[in-house]
Amino acid sequence: MSDMRTVLFICTGNTCRSPMAEGIARHLASEKRISGVEDEVFFASAGVFASDGVPMSPETADALLRRGIEPEGHSTRLTPKMIANADLVLGMTEAHIHAARQMRPADADTPIERVDPAGDIEDPIGQGQATYDRVAARLDEVLPSRLENLLGSTKA
Repeated sequence: MSDMRTVLFICTGNTCRSPMAEGIARHLASEKRISGVEDEVFFASAGVFASDGVPMSPETADALLRRGIEPEGHSTRLTPKMIANADLVLGMTEAHIHAARQMRPADADTPIERVDPAGDIEDPIGQGQATYDRVAARLDEVLPSRLENLLGSTKA
């Protein structure tokens, strides 16, 4: 039996912020930079208003590549089943949190929190590479301690 847990990152279209967070979190985990989280964690992402199969933005891929992270995946639309199957859902904005909570099945008790407790993660779409890099830097800054705190409190 596996102790694998699932963390689902959500944003609007699943082409910028949530796949960036997914890639950074996977990288942190692979480098053992999330202390207190000994068991396996599967990171995924989806979008509240995503279309399935859209590639991530080139700027997101560039921000990940500069961090030594291989960009992977295509957009996926968020579903109630995805929320129910996750151990933790982390949204980029308060609006994403609200949408996910509305969608969460009545019998699911999946915690749904904002990825950055200090505020919303800005949407970089159409704003150029510097904005994507700023979003990636904020995720670099907030994800290690946020994942440690939240995963440490959601132990099975």
